[in-house]
Amino acid sequence: MNEKIDWKSLLQDILGEHDCQTGTIHQIDDSETILRLVFQIGVPEVLIEKIAQIPIGKGIAGAAAERRGPVTLCNLQQDLGGVAKPDARLSGVSGSLAVPIFNASRTQILGTLGIGKFVPYDFPEDQIHQLEAQAEVIRQIFENSENRGTH
Repeated sequence: MNEKIDWKSLLQDILGEHDCQTGTIHQIDDSETILRLVFQIGVPEVLIEKIAQIPIGKGIAGAAAERRGPVTLCNLQQDLGGVAKPDARLSGVSGSLAVPIFNASRTQILGTLGIGKFVPYDFPEDQIHQLEAQAEVIRQIFENSENRGTH
């Protein structure tokens, strides 16, 4: 697959379906310990360097990869559970959701897909399942792309 992947359109469509303002796609590196940013929309410039590489288990995306399941926060701005990193508050995001991207056999994490709203929001189960289905589309792109991790 040599054509350039239109990450912007893909992520814009996902954000539009969920009425979200921010989104990230991360892909796991070869060491399987770091999530590397593939594409983002709406993340403030001051945070780009901080989200460019996320250790598994750290932050919302890293927690979703480590737990192998969705991680959601109704209000990241008031998160007292310690999942969100302090700098995440600089994003202005309140309601946030990240899901892992699995390989086809669901035995390996390939990355994460995250979305966020600027207002507090509890993502309902059907919306979580919808984002997981959208992560499956990204899995197919990751697995079919000869340019792993291209932006």
